[in-house]
Amino acid sequence: MTQGKVEAQTRFVSWLDGRVTAEGRGDGESVLDADPSGVYWLGRLAPESDAAGVGRERRMAPCAVGMRVRPGDAGPWSFPVRVRALAWNRARGSQDPGEKWEKTKPVDVVIRVDVAAGAVGVAYGGQQIAEALDAAGAPGSSAEVRVTDESWRGDPELVVELVNTTPEGPRQRGERHLFEAELRVLDLETVPFLLESLPESFRYDRRLPAIGINCGVAVLEPRELATTDQVIVERNRPQYTFDRTDAAVLSLTFDRLIDDPVATLTRLVDAYAMWGRDHWSPERLRRRADDENWQPEMLRQAQEAAEEHAGELERLRAGVEALRQDAELRRAFELMNRAMSLAARGRYSGWRPFQIGFVLSVLPSLVREGSDWGTVETVWFATGGGKTETYLALLVLAAFYDRLRGKLAGITAWSRFPLRMLSLQQTQRFADALAAAEVVRQDHHVPGDPISLGYFIGSGATPNEVPTAPTEHNPVDVDDPGMADRYQVLTACPFCGSEDLKMKFHRGDWTLRHVCKASQCRSGGRPLPVYVVDQEIYRFLPTVVIGTLDKAALISMQGGMRAFVEGPAGRCSRPGHGFTYAKRAKRPSGCLVPDCPGESSPLAARERTRFAPSFRLQDELHLLRDSLGAVDSHYESLLDALQLELTGTTPKIIASSATLTGFERQVRVLYNRPGRVFPVPGPSARESFWTRDTSSLLRRFVAVWPRGVTLEWVSDRTTTILQQSVRRLVDEPQRVCAEAGIDPSHVPMLLDLYGTHVVYGNTVRDVEAARRSLGTQVPVTPLNAAQLTGQTPFEEVRETLQRLLRPEPGFNDRLHVVTASSMISHGVDVDRLNVMTVLGVPLTTAEFIQATARVGRSHPGLVYVIHKVGRERDAAVFSHFTPFIEQGDRFVEPIPVTRSSRRVLELTTSAAIEARRLFVHEPRSAWGRLTTVDMLRKYAAQTGLGATEEARACAAALGVEEQHHLAFGDVNRLLETYFMRLENPGDGAKWPQQLLARPPMRSLRDVEAQIPVSDD
Repeated sequence: MTQGKVEAQTRFVSWLDGRVTAEGRGDGESVLDADPSGVYWLGRLAPESDAAGVGRERRMAPCAVGMRVRPGDAGPWSFPVRVRALAWNRARGSQDPGEKWEKTKPVDVVIRVDVAAGAVGVAYGGQQIAEALDAAGAPGSSAEVRVTDESWRGDPELVVELVNTTPEGPRQRGERHLFEAELRVLDLETVPFLLESLPESFRYDRRLPAIGINCGVAVLEPRELATTDQVIVERNRPQYTFDRTDAAVLSLTFDRLIDDPVATLTRLVDAYAMWGRDHWSPERLRRRADDENWQPEMLRQAQEAAEEHAGELERLRAGVEALRQDAELRRAFELMNRAMSLAARGRYSGWRPFQIGFVLSVLPSLVREGSDWGTVETVWFATGGGKTETYLALLVLAAFYDRLRGKLAGITAWSRFPLRMLSLQQTQRFADALAAAEVVRQDHHVPGDPISLGYFIGSGATPNEVPTAPTEHNPVDVDDPGMADRYQVLTACPFCGSEDLKMKFHRGDWTLRHVCKASQCRSGGRPLPVYVVDQEIYRFLPTVVIGTLDKAALISMQGGMRAFVEGPAGRCSRPGHGFTYAKRAKRPSGCLVPDCPGESSPLAARERTRFAPSFRLQDELHLLRDSLGAVDSHYESLLDALQLELTGTTPKIIASSATLTGFERQVRVLYNRPGRVFPVPGPSARESFWTRDTSSLLRRFVAVWPRGVTLEWVSDRTTTILQQSVRRLVDEPQRVCAEAGIDPSHVPMLLDLYGTHVVYGNTVRDVEAARRSLGTQVPVTPLNAAQLTGQTPFEEVRETLQRLLRPEPGFNDRLHVVTASSMISHGVDVDRLNVMTVLGVPLTTAEFIQATARVGRSHPGLVYVIHKVGRERDAAVFSHFTPFIEQGDRFVEPIPVTRSSRRVLELTTSAAIEARRLFVHEPRSAWGRLTTVDMLRKYAAQTGLGATEEARACAAALGVEEQHHLAFGDVNRLLETYFMRLENPGDGAKWPQQLLARPPMRSLRDVEAQIPVSDD
């Protein structure tokens, strides 16, 4: 019987890690041609006399390793300590040119330690260790065990260390170091520490068996603790269907939900209710409290969580009832499942329970915009669990529901991503789902415009507009034969999957098109329903618009943004020109096609209100923090206020987040709305109704503490060893497979899954430095590398992703290393990425979670976290690395965000003034436009518009209430100045923006000038 693929992958990960560890510590080496103190970064101890200072410097080249333990009783204490170590000697009398070093035999000494209460730095075994080192071939080397009683902290506590005491003398610098050093504490009954940085929780275990000093600690036996050179933590892969949700018990396939959605989902909800009775009942919680010695606060938390479960159960029941009662919603649900089945293309045949559960929980608010329409729904699930498909399903359902209720055109949802560059993979997944929805719309005769996608990014990746001739500010040249190809955002046709795509610019209707050339494609050679130019998005109003968060700034500058809060002014009479907007000198009819001779047919006010977006989606909610979050909170209020004033409605807001910490407050600040999360976490960190851990490896995390060498050196050596090891698999497959215990038939698979290594840097500087060093410090050829940061050109990003997703046939031609920044942390889902090196612990835990989730998504992953031990945060994380990985969500820092910043208000008030001029006042004016100060002055005189009224409107639009005296006073003063200048014809201002104290922000990040700050 052939060895299983997962088992082979797991064994290969262990073998790779073993190779890196062996090279870092010197295992198996007996001769070296360089000073070992500059080669090995694990298991080495500098001599105490060389250790510089304390703290940061001493951590970088430690002279001691050990552990802090809590004995089970008060002193005195007596227990044995086991010491292992060896040394290296410069070879004497060698005839070979250059420097040669030879390893001594290892020493293994057991020392009896008798510690009196109050002992401070008492030394043990110095002579015994020195004699053993002498006998092993390292005369003059010495070490000792030191023990200090630190019970003054309140409980019995000992610090046990192995210290290299080798003095200066005949042994040279490298010879005075000790290597492969290990300390074990034997036969000492201990009690665990409690990790005080985390609160008590009924879901998690805060206990630590010991705390490492310049190292990790492993529990080998119940009464045996050992220092470790690295801390290894393995996370297991989650399972999504089991017990009551097992496919044999409850089928959640697309076909089943198409045929009988109400009965099927009723069984799902009933299963959830039964599971809740088993796990959340008062009796079960009290029993757990007794068995696990809960504190009263822990029991109270569990009882509150049980109430949250009950609330979630009621929402799921209400979702089933909404499907039962609303025929249009049930029809939309059926069509959504048909579309998602097409989009899956056989990769999966149905839903994970939590995915369809989230959709079900939102349905009650869709029905006639139910009572919880104003609640922000946040989907929270482990990265890689399927969040994207979850809210894609909701968007497709909403699109069909809009069509069935009479909204035949316009934007159903605007989905925003916080990074500057949107992942092309995310775009492709959106396009696939919406193309499938369009096929279903056609086949089932659903009325309305084609279901389409808008890629709303802007000039960094796609054009804001296509001019008739290039200009200084817009270099797009319609006569350039290669112009269209530069803006291809799809990697495959969303209808048929063919990669035979062609970009074309069509002068007749002035559109930039994706066209599939496959002969059997459903598109039939017609332009794909994907729009990548801003002005085309305004003209055709795609069903779903995806883009970067920064585009919200256009609400104060671009008249086409009217369709994001209400509807366009009309339709152009010319075929293919689309919707029209406010008239301008260069666009007399309001049509956005250059030199259009057509006329605009106005839309009735009642019809325009139907165009308002039904949903706004926010991906990666946890990234909306600090100044970005503060600014965005004002723009969110402004968008809501405009839509409410113009249409009487506001959109439903859906968010996804990698963390739960402080999300309720963050949602309240950002959206001025209540929020809730789905799913409610289960009663255990390892299991809920929706998921539970299996025994299969998800990721192996390895915490590395570089000793005496730089982080960059360790990173280069790790890359070298990983690449050399994979190349050994190419050159010596039988031998490597024998070493790893792997069936040789798996070699091609392993080369595909573990041949590409990601080096993740926290700053662009780190990434660029890592990229440069590949060519000089990694002696492996060929070594094909690519870089992915926010500064990487769009075409290069697209090419890199293509190569990762569809690697070249020959190993030597593939990408071997990708150096990347946080750009890769969101929406880059490549199953072939399974090995990563992280250069220093990211400054936020959420970033660490997101970054490391890029590897091991479908296959066992290996992550090296190389700590910058000179940095306090890294040293602290290393000391509790196991709970940091196992309880990562609890370490996520509360999101720092406020909407009360007067500095931010100063920036965003200009946006409110201009947005209201464009979308509230301009449509009401007699001229249909308010583009000059003269027009605006006449409008104000005719309508009685003044500073006081407009200040109240602008403040309300920004979420500022009058009782907030300072903030409201700031807005009032800005409006008084604005109207004072407006009413003064001698002011000299020609354009309305010249009346502002400062122009509106062009980007939500345009807060102030930024300077680089180093964490070193």
